[in-house]
Amino acid sequence: MKFIDEAKIQVIAGKGGDGSASFRREKNIPFGGPDGGDGGRGGSVIAVADRNINTLVEFRFKHVFKAQKGENGRGAQCYGKGGEDLIVRVPVGTVFTDVNSGEVVADLAADGQTVCLAKGGKGGLGNLHFKSSTNRAPRQHTLGEPGEEWELEMELKVLADVGLLGMPNAGKSTFIRAVSAARPKVADYPFTTLAPNLGVVRVDSERSFVIADIPGLIEGAAEGAGLGHQFLRHLQRTRVLLHLVDISPRWEAGDPVHEACAIVEELRKYDQKLYDKTRWLVLNKIDMVDEAEREAVVAQFVADYEWTGPVFAISALDGTGCTALTYAVMDYLGTQAAVVLEEEDEPAAALPATAPPAA
Repeated sequence: MKFIDEAKIQVIAGKGGDGSASFRREKNIPFGGPDGGDGGRGGSVIAVADRNINTLVEFRFKHVFKAQKGENGRGAQCYGKGGEDLIVRVPVGTVFTDVNSGEVVADLAADGQTVCLAKGGKGGLGNLHFKSSTNRAPRQHTLGEPGEEWELEMELKVLADVGLLGMPNAGKSTFIRAVSAARPKVADYPFTTLAPNLGVVRVDSERSFVIADIPGLIEGAAEGAGLGHQFLRHLQRTRVLLHLVDISPRWEAGDPVHEACAIVEELRKYDQKLYDKTRWLVLNKIDMVDEAEREAVVAQFVADYEWTGPVFAISALDGTGCTALTYAVMDYLGTQAAVVLEEEDEPAAALPATAPPAA
């Protein structure tokens, strides 16, 4: 299945049914009076997050979603039937944005979360509502209101605890294969990964986290080089980034320090919040460095890169250092979750009895 993470749709809620202007007509009742019923409400367009859906491919060809309109009211005080709501199922992590204003309408970040994208119109009133002591035979009635209509952009941001960042062929796909059951394509040429991949890393029987692998970045991605910034949105929900760097001795010309700096610069150009996110340095393909020189090579890279954060030297191919890295990530995520719970449990600061005087 092709991975689609962007779509544009039009949602149209149902129109409300018109009210009826009717009078009671029965034998031996010459002045039956008004008995027109109200129109039914129009159906709404409702989006529901479904964890069983992975992409927006279903919205590639179908762009218009229209709910059912309400029935008109009828005589004998018969009210029109309301239109059925249209349920649109989307992947968890879908963000809806208004095309015209650019405002975020909804962010469905949890399975089963729902949001009304377009509200159905109210039904019109029948002439039954307009009778009075001075208006015994009203012929007034109101029409149903039109339903809301919006043009929306859909954007999928996958939900993961950890994101992998790095140049093409840095070993990201090999790493996610080594630590999870995910099986992304692996080859010895750049841009093997063309779509995000998710894997569940199970540290033990009770602890696990989700890791996301996105296509590699290259210098100039902000100008559209390579795959550009197309998939960086999938790292925005992660809590920690693992920056994989290939430090193996390579035949082709290339400075790993320069490449690492270029990746971080592309990250900053795309989103400052993503740039400020917690990031760990993971030096991959250590198995291709002579064992006696590994420590010196790692130390030299860290010094040249001027890195002060956590550093891990691993080999995704043979698994060296991968277990220690996954345990460290799990411990960090557990610590972060505990901090969030503590912040939620803290009582709110007491408000002053009176407002401070204006300056």
